Amino acid sequence: MSVKDDSAGQAADIFTEMLRIQGEAARQVMETFLPEAAEAVPGDEVLADWGASAMRIQQMWEEFHRNQQTPESPLPFFVDPAQWMGLMQGWYQQMPLLDPERQRQIFEEGMALWEDILARFEEGGEGGAPAQPLDLPRKDRRFAAPEWRERPVFALIHQTYLLLAERISEAVDQVEGLDEQERDQLRFATRSVLDAMSPANFPLMNPLVLERTIDTQGENLARGMERLAADLEKGQLTHTDSGAFRLGENIACTPGKVVHETELFQLIQYSPTTDEVIETPLVIFPPWINRFYILDLNPKKSFVRWAVDQGLSVFVVSWRSADASLAHITWDDYIRAQMEVIELVRQRLKVPSVHTVGYCVAGTTLAATLAILARRGKADHVASATFLTAQVDFERAGELRAFIDDKQLELIRQASKGGYLDGRYMAATFNLLRGTDLIWNYVVNHYLLGEDYPAFDLLHWNGDVTNLPAKWHESYLRDLYRDNRLAEKDSLSGDGTPIDLTLIKTPVYVQAGREDHIAPPESVFRMLSHLSGPARFVLAGSGHIAGVVNPPAAGKYQYWIGDSSAENLGDFVEGATEHPGSWWTDWIGWLELLDGKRVPATGKRKPGGRGDRVIEDAPGRYVAMR
Repeated sequence: MSVKDDSAGQAADIFTEMLRIQGEAARQVMETFLPEAAEAVPGDEVLADWGASAMRIQQMWEEFHRNQQTPESPLPFFVDPAQWMGLMQGWYQQMPLLDPERQRQIFEEGMALWEDILARFEEGGEGGAPAQPLDLPRKDRRFAAPEWRERPVFALIHQTYLLLAERISEAVDQVEGLDEQERDQLRFATRSVLDAMSPANFPLMNPLVLERTIDTQGENLARGMERLAADLEKGQLTHTDSGAFRLGENIACTPGKVVHETELFQLIQYSPTTDEVIETPLVIFPPWINRFYILDLNPKKSFVRWAVDQGLSVFVVSWRSADASLAHITWDDYIRAQMEVIELVRQRLKVPSVHTVGYCVAGTTLAATLAILARRGKADHVASATFLTAQVDFERAGELRAFIDDKQLELIRQASKGGYLDGRYMAATFNLLRGTDLIWNYVVNHYLLGEDYPAFDLLHWNGDVTNLPAKWHESYLRDLYRDNRLAEKDSLSGDGTPIDLTLIKTPVYVQAGREDHIAPPESVFRMLSHLSGPARFVLAGSGHIAGVVNPPAAGKYQYWIGDSSAENLGDFVEGATEHPGSWWTDWIGWLELLDGKRVPATGKRKPGGRGDRVIEDAPGRYVAMR
């Protein structure tokens, strides 16, 4: 597949033309089936204004991509809609949808659907408007509002879209001559384009937007255009009112001190809230692809604050967002950093070992660190390891793995200017994995409906992007995601030592999110087959973030406990017992069984006390660096 220099503009042309066609189709449907509603449709002058707005959207789209993409630095496939369109055009001719017989079947199915829907409206009430919204054949959260079912035109529009989306998605699985990776890429591209073309995303087809536009005399769309322009300028979708949050005040506000720093990280020690603490301290390694304060959002949601209140001496690593000065950072540097922190905490508190937590990619690296410590005869420096949504075997790593081929790695390498990858690319990737929820939902609410942004700390964190060192990022994708070398004995090395995961005999607690789309639970579960020590696997409700950040006081979700020696996740689930609420309570019970001894919270257990030299207050400088 080749992408021309003006491919972004071509993609914008395609989307703009599809907008025009769908808008005209919506008007024709209204005039045919509901003439009185057609009178409420904006006239030609308003449509001309909207057409001018669409042209402005196209111009801003092109300008943004000119700034982000050059022949020397193209965008990777998964963040470039122009490449999706090229990919779909390349395989479009092979789709079974082009078969005349298949087209006839779809046409007949569509006509039957229309007849069924119109018949329901005739039976439902006078004037085509039933007393209660009708129960229609196909359901989707995007069309849950009753306005989509109160008028025939909007029912026909969204039900026809859902039908066609189903048939197009089915056709992807019937295209011949594709290997599995190509088919996964085509699925992703098709789903992304179908999500973009939902009638909910277009003013003329969305009854809520039409009503809001009439009520506000178009103020909602004017406000949305301003927001769109601002987001295109900064190259990132806005999800929340970021001005409502201040580091150290209402987010990342658990009291503590920065007790150590390097060019790569700061180490934060939190102040105890109990007179006695568990003797073995807890060291948390958050992922460096995000800010550490996901585990310290606010006092009610903070895992850090909760752990401190349970009597743990808590240390957290705050990773620095990469810039050109960190271009030399590799996989080895993160492993060395973890070993350095473990040793520093041991020496600081004069303890033989520490409990550890590794979240996501930091958990992957923690497994490598444990294997290296075991090979070096230092396994006893770590009393336990907790892995949160972390993978070591990437054979079933989900959708992201489909886009890690030689071509995409080369594009990512070219996009990594100055020795680091702009964090907006990673944010866009994760958003695209859940495009309906993390992209188009916000387009509708804030661009089209003009609603105010919520003050939501989790969404603020999600948009607080972090740059990644290019050398580490490339080797991570190549060696782990693509080649799955961490799962092979001694295939990879860290800090000069071959890595064999089977050497790990440290007690482990492995948590996975049942709905996790980044680290699928079946992939996380495979970790257990590579380790040799005692293990406890817990399947938590929800996904990659909410499944982890789930304080007991919230009373949300659930978790499952079962046979951690099960052959696979399916067998585990079949025999598991469901428990309401947060897995945090199960975890602290497990940790106390390993080590329940408590000591006074004195001396260096209280950072910043007499004779203790510290650098600054938590959350430190690094978390604020861009």
